[in-house]
Amino acid sequence: MEETAKKEPMTFTDLLRLRFKGALDPVGRFLNRLGLMPNVVTLMGLIGNMVGAYLLAIGQISWGGVVILLMGPIDALDGTMARLRGQPSRFGAFVDSVTDRYSELVILLGLLIYYLRGGQDVYAALVYLAAAGSVLVSYVKARAEALNFEAKVGLLTRVERYLVTAPCLIFNIPHVAVIVLAVLANFTAIQRILAVRKQAYQQGAIHH
Repeated sequence: MEETAKKEPMTFTDLLRLRFKGALDPVGRFLNRLGLMPNVVTLMGLIGNMVGAYLLAIGQISWGGVVILLMGPIDALDGTMARLRGQPSRFGAFVDSVTDRYSELVILLGLLIYYLRGGQDVYAALVYLAAAGSVLVSYVKARAEALNFEAKVGLLTRVERYLVTAPCLIFNIPHVAVIVLAVLANFTAIQRILAVRKQAYQQGAIHH
């Protein structure tokens, strides 16, 4: 008898994509009609975030936040466009993931420059911790999946980090975003490490 495949729980990101599918599909169709390729839209989002990061670096925090907020939907649009074209690809998903990491890091670089210029060394150090946590959240998941483990759990995934960062920047309270990211991104990485450890025990990959 064949075993019934275990259905994976939907992540917050999956729920948001399902919720806003009706809004994203028409925009995706329009961009496809213009002849834009999904990977081009992905790179446009990265360039937009670089502009936002520059504004952060020169102290235009609220305007930088507005630009970064506007770039957020692009993260979902490229995947929507590929799906509507019937051309979703592993390479496209790879490019999307890599540019997401670059976008996060360039935004944090903008904040790092801002705090260093202002002589705020404590917040500069927290930006470093936030960057380390953000990278580790993604790395732990990627490494776990390469070893056939699941690591989608966690309090502060990519979408949640965006939803924390953009509003804090718009309201000119970047320190709040930096503190939350520094603490909770690293906490999320630890959650994923522990989840993989639990699976390894269950599969007999490690022993008590």
